[in-house]
Amino acid sequence: MNRPLRFMTAALTASAALLLTACGSGGGDSDSSDQIEGADTNGNKASASASPGSKPSGPKRPEVKLPSTFKADFVGWSSGDPKKQAILDDGRERLKAEYAAVIAGDPRAGAVSFYTSQQALTSSRTYIKGYADNNHTLIGEARVFNPQVSISDSGGGVLFYCVDESRGYTKDRKTKEKTGTPDDVNPVLQYRTTLRKNARGVWSTVSLETERGGCDR
Repeated sequence: MNRPLRFMTAALTASAALLLTACGSGGGDSDSSDQIEGADTNGNKASASASPGSKPSGPKRPEVKLPSTFKADFVGWSSGDPKKQAILDDGRERLKAEYAAVIAGDPRAGAVSFYTSQQALTSSRTYIKGYADNNHTLIGEARVFNPQVSISDSGGGVLFYCVDESRGYTKDRKTKEKTGTPDDVNPVLQYRTTLRKNARGVWSTVSLETERGGCDR
């Protein structure tokens, strides 16, 4: 997908080095699998896509629906650890909410602020506004895979994952022209996010950065 605003490469508050350090930290809830290499990378054979209708447990959450014109295929988003699964669930819904807001042209979408806060919310709203201002939407498919989740010493969550945008497109709402990732640009991004459990019991994404080409396809 040709993302007109930040192209998913903006340098944000949380650096990759800090995230990698957090992933490797040995908190009370973590073990050797918390290292970023292979940390809940679905070596537990959970290779099937997450059920489109599955929802995180706990407090009532907004229902995030994507139209038939755009699909987010979450592959292997499961963990045997309930706490890590909760982080995966809310991290997945955050990305779906952002996609849905882009498609709706709504930078102030409630589902986005439900799952996102602090620096990440500012970045997400700016990103969505870039689409809205350019009268663009999303079509096609994004494959979201290789989630790696860890729990830091402070109790926060660290979630890395990959997004293959090779089958996703930006579409002009007026002209109907669609634009994909250029042939000379790697269509796979790595998302690096940190999350905190808020008063409502939701794992809110508080910081994020992305690196194009940071994942293998």
